[in-house]
Amino acid sequence: MTEGRRFKQTMSLKERLISFAQEARDEAAALRPGAEQEDLLNKARQADTAASIVDWVNSPGLQPPK
Repeated sequence: MTEGRRFKQTMSLKERLISFAQEARDEAAALRPGAEQEDLLNKARQADTAASIVDWVNSPGLQPPK
């Protein structure tokens, strides 16, 4: 079995999710209203939700989300 390429991430998962969400919003702002813009905004919302889940999972008390 061969090993896959591995590399050390320079940003945390939360930082990468927030960055992706912002880039998606910026790209959506440049588009005219339509399906492509809505898809990008949905992806940005999903990334924001994932970042919140990362915070929750890494919290010391693991309190349920609000």
